[in-house]
This record gives sequence, C-alpha cells and structure tokens, in this order.
Amino acid sequence: MNFKQIAQETLNIEANTLLEAAKKIDNVFDKAVELVMNSTGKLIVTGVGKSGLIGAKMAATFASTGTPSFFLHPTEALHGDLGMISKGDVVIAISYSGESEELSQILPHIKRFDIPLIGMTRDKNSTLGKYSDMVIDVVVEKEACPLNIAPTSSTTLTLALGDALAVCLMKARDFKKSDFASFHPGGSLGKQLFVKVNDLMISEKLPLISPSAKVKDAILKISEGRLGNVLIADENNKLQALLSDGDIRRALMSDDFSLEDNVMKYATQNPYTCTNGELLASDALAIIEEKKIQLLVVTDNENKIKGVLHIHALVEKGIS
Repeated sequence: MNFKQIAQETLNIEANTLLEAAKKIDNVFDKAVELVMNSTGKLIVTGVGKSGLIGAKMAATFASTGTPSFFLHPTEALHGDLGMISKGDVVIAISYSGESEELSQILPHIKRFDIPLIGMTRDKNSTLGKYSDMVIDVVVEKEACPLNIAPTSSTTLTLALGDALAVCLMKARDFKKSDFASFHPGGSLGKQLFVKVNDLMISEKLPLISPSAKVKDAILKISEGRLGNVLIADENNKLQALLSDGDIRRALMSDDFSLEDNVMKYATQNPYTCTNGELLASDALAIIEEKKIQLLVVTDNENKIKGVLHIHALVEKGIS
C-alpha cells in the first residue's frame, strides 16, 4: 500500500475543498461580522461531536483575538448552562447535517431568548438552517475519508471558515500586535510579543574600557565580562567603539600586531546600537541576525551606554 500517495490524496481533497469554498464566499460574512460587532455580549459557539471539537477551537481563537467567546456543549446547556447565554450575546451553532439531536433541542430555547443565531451547516433547510438568522454554508463534494463517512473535509472546512470569521473580526476591530500580546503574556507567543529589550538587557558590571586602553587590557576585560566583547566608552560613558574577541583573532593575523597596540586600532567604529528599550525582543533579534552580530548595545539619545543585549540571552529565553 502506498501510504505516501494516500496522504497526498487526502491533503489534495481537503485543499480543493477549501479552494472551492473560497470561490463561494458571499456577503453572509459581512452580515455575520456586523452582527457580532454590534452585539454587546459574548460570542458563544456550540456543537456536538467532531463539530463540538471544532467549535471549541473556534471559541478559543475568537477569545484570543479580541472577541469575548466561549464554547457551550448542548447537553450541558439542557441541564442548566443555558443560563450562560444572556441578552446581547450571539450564538454560532455547528452541525454539518443540521440535524444533530442534542443541538436541535436547544435551538428553540435560544430563539425564545431572542438570541441571534449563526448556523454553520450544509443544509439551509435543516432544523439548524431554519432556526438560524443566517447560515454559513459548509458544503463539501466528498469527505477525504475513503468511505466518505468520517468527518474530514467537512471539519477542515468548518475550522477554516471559523478562522476566516475570526480574521474578519480582527480586521474589523483593528486588532494589533500589541493587543495580541496582552492576551498571550506567557508561553512562546508571549515571549515573541511581550518581552522587550529592557527585560533582557544587561545593565550592570558591563565590560568597559577607555579609548586609550591597550589590547592586552581589552583581552582581560573580555574574559571578565564573558560577553565576547568589550565596550569602549569615553569619560562621559558615551559609546566610542566595540571590540570583540573575533576582532582580536583577526588582528592576530597582522604582522605588526602587538598587545601594546591601542584598542581603537582594531575596534569596530560606530557599532550597531538600539535607543529604544521598549523594542520587542523578537525585533531586536531580527536586527542582530540581519547585521550578523552577537551583541546589540543599548544607548540613550546621547549615545550613553545603558546596557547590552546578547544573542545568547534571547536564545535562552526562547525568543525566535
């Protein structure tokens, strides 16, 4: 059995399902976004089985991108959790057939409370379709399942349509990177969007020498500082140059090299600096990688040294 070919066929079927659905998108998305944006409450997602699992992911995506949302299981709703739905909320109900028994049982109660209902189903004439104020079509030519039974293409399409709605709402809310950071302060996402240069830079016991120092003095200071670099600053703490262990190794190749040489002979003049301590650490890493450096010196607007940011500190904190 050629499993590679089967896997490729599965992906092609599901990819084609998404492409065909994209061609059929109509103004229902405009209406759905307007409905949610005009609501004063939460966006509640409900569904059973595989649709419920997709719905839970959709609710999580909405909540993390600026739309207050949670998932409500229909069975739990029938046993008291309907009280979690209140005036001003909007409900998204998911059922591919539109006839899920548990879901169908709560639809009359949702409408009794005059809660706007967005249905996601293949059949506008199904029970879900008839109760819905608007329907987002979930129509697939066939499931990727070889028996055409197990929800595969249909769940992929439902999930993608949920993502499409979430992105529309993000655009409508002008949801920015800084907003995203406030919802993801922990984990890798938070590190990318929340940790700043000020949080990671070293500002104490910096390896500093004067422009009149000798190479041998620089080597000792580099060893003490353990940053692979020494900062050359004047009496007012203004950065003049940067000398790295790499600079010294290259200098050793010169016939006239001497440990008594002045450090400025081999130092990098006008090294790359950062004056914005509020810069995201991920953006600082981009600068370090682009310039092919290991150390970014943080200064104020007068070029006075405030600290340094080493690539190792970024890597250790999981910044990428």
